[in-house]
Amino acid sequence: MADLYSKLGVARGASETEIKKAYRKLAKELHPDRNTDNPNASERFSDVTSAYDLLSDKDKRAQYDRGEIDEQGNPRGFAGGGFGGGARGGPGGGFGGFGGDGADFGDIFEGLFGGQRGRGGGGGGPFGGFGGGARRPSPKGANINYRLTVPFDEAATLKAQRVTLADGKTIEVKLPAGVETGTQMRLGGKGEPAPGGAGDAIVTIEIKSHRFFSRDGDDVRLDLPITIDEAVLGGQVRVPTVDGAVMLNIPKGATSGKVLRLGGKGFHKKDGGRGNQLVTLLVDVPLGDAELEAFVQTWSGKGRNPRLALGV
Repeated sequence: MADLYSKLGVARGASETEIKKAYRKLAKELHPDRNTDNPNASERFSDVTSAYDLLSDKDKRAQYDRGEIDEQGNPRGFAGGGFGGGARGGPGGGFGGFGGDGADFGDIFEGLFGGQRGRGGGGGGPFGGFGGGARRPSPKGANINYRLTVPFDEAATLKAQRVTLADGKTIEVKLPAGVETGTQMRLGGKGEPAPGGAGDAIVTIEIKSHRFFSRDGDDVRLDLPITIDEAVLGGQVRVPTVDGAVMLNIPKGATSGKVLRLGGKGFHKKDGGRGNQLVTLLVDVPLGDAELEAFVQTWSGKGRNPRLALGV
């Protein structure tokens, strides 16, 4: 029987990373879906998956390297057991009164209990443990991790995103309400293929920063410059939101720092509904405007002290 390392095409002292890389490469090449015209590929696919299953387990790999278990993970022989410790058919190595006559214990158990000898010499009856028993269920494929970068406004509006998988296929995924950087989405059956079923794809979300929007919980914040006449006289101005531009009413006498609210223009909440967009007004005073400077010089309210409440 071929050595497990040889099945994966790696050296006996290969690292965990090298073993995993070799398995992924072979699994893609030998997957039955890609080899419908090659019946041998399915058997080889099963063999390399079984090899990876054992070698990826640190404890089992150590046992295998020490010769304590075979390629199926079954103990080798009756080492140190309670049946005399001898090899099958050897003198003094018998099973009580059965010793020394060359009897095949596997055949004995098979005859007594109707068990069918399988791979590794194991029986299918109640004494299957003497040969390792029935084969373990085929292992499930490994999960594959992905990182998906999502534009700020698309995360806020839950716009569907496209993910390109390791096999080259592209699928569309729906973002969950309450999504934020670090949110993970599990795509069942989109991981590494294996006889026991494919693993999952684990998609970790990263929301890109925006050049003028910022996030505050479920709310979106925006600093909005307005002109002096808009601040003094009020009126409607166009304001960007994650859903597109809308009109916002500026009240008369607006000052820098005043916050206005646009309802339902924030991020979708986990429990339903949406946050708001909070707009902070910033009055923009032009530099070097001679007309404005001349007006202020003659303005009757020039001597007003807005810092009086601060005691200065």
